[in-house]
Amino acid sequence: MKDIKTHSIGGNAGRNRTHNRRVVLDYVRANEPTGRAEISKSCGLSFQAVSNIIEALQNEGLLVAVGHKTGERGQPAAQYKFNPESAFSVGIELRPDALICATLNLKGDCIYRERLAISDTSPAKAIPEICDMVDRAIVKIKRSREQLLGVGVVMPGPFGASEMSDLEAAIVPDWDDVDVQKVFEEALKCPVIAENDATAAAISERVAGVASAIDTYCFVYFGAGLGLGVMTNGHAQRGAFGNFGEIGHVITQVGGNECSCGNYGCLETYASRISARKFLAVRGIDVSSGAEMATLLEQNNPDFIEWIDIAAKHLSQAIGILENIFDPETIVFGGAMPDAVIDALIERLELPQGSVANRKHRTIKRVLRGSSGHFTAAIGGASLIIHQTTTPSIAVYS
Repeated sequence: MKDIKTHSIGGNAGRNRTHNRRVVLDYVRANEPTGRAEISKSCGLSFQAVSNIIEALQNEGLLVAVGHKTGERGQPAAQYKFNPESAFSVGIELRPDALICATLNLKGDCIYRERLAISDTSPAKAIPEICDMVDRAIVKIKRSREQLLGVGVVMPGPFGASEMSDLEAAIVPDWDDVDVQKVFEEALKCPVIAENDATAAAISERVAGVASAIDTYCFVYFGAGLGLGVMTNGHAQRGAFGNFGEIGHVITQVGGNECSCGNYGCLETYASRISARKFLAVRGIDVSSGAEMATLLEQNNPDFIEWIDIAAKHLSQAIGILENIFDPETIVFGGAMPDAVIDALIERLELPQGSVANRKHRTIKRVLRGSSGHFTAAIGGASLIIHQTTTPSIAVYS
């Protein structure tokens, strides 16, 4: 797993105990095997403080001793390694039609995943289903609940702006006034982080995806609607109320299609899964899944190809806006849309010439397809939990 933020310096004050613990764990992960002297020198902690922290981490199973380092004066120094199987995290994505689960070990490997189709995503129905899903994950990976670090719950936005959203299409009903973190911490009896689905998806690609070596990029997320996650120097942008990146409601056609937000010509009405379904329904084609869209593409269905051409035109305009505002290294497409459809959209893009991204000597393409697939947002949610536990400063929240 690639760290979102580079290693930090600790402090010896008692109030920094939790921070120092994360500093040590983060350093060992990046430099294993390593010894107490190296940790003390590199992290700015006293040798005794490091010894105490290592003892605690060993008792919890997070670190393991792996022999001694020889060849130096004095007694051989004990060496320590990170134990990625000592704990795990779970990410849950709540979509309008499904629950998505991804379970990660501390290295960031996905060790279990599940998709459950549901028709009722109200809190009364979804919360028990999610609790059961977490329980199933624990059983499947044969771990104890005590090893669960926490659960990252992600869902579509916007948050606290229900008048902008079509409950039938873009968001999950009855969640607007719910304190998501609080209700799930009470239900699951463990730490919980709540996050926007597009931001979580962007984090997923940073941690273990196509953007693992990229610090600044935009992630266009094809989820319930169309969202945007932006990573700047390894930090996720969130906005004052967690609504950063509602790119679906950027107008790309003045006086265009009516949008559920009340405006006309929003990008989401041309280039989202919802728009594809509506476009095809008018032409007598009922599409209820991404797999059916992939089949239409494989069959070269003229109606679906027409939608792809229209969507690519509007996405091209949006890309120019994103490039000129954020100056990203690249833009990544991903989410619930089938890979083949995303590839077709990228192939048809007409990238604007008048963009700061249109420069010579590029080493990365202007637009890439993400590699985490349909589980990208759930993986991002689980990744947030791991980084909260094992890194001294979580870049996405700093």
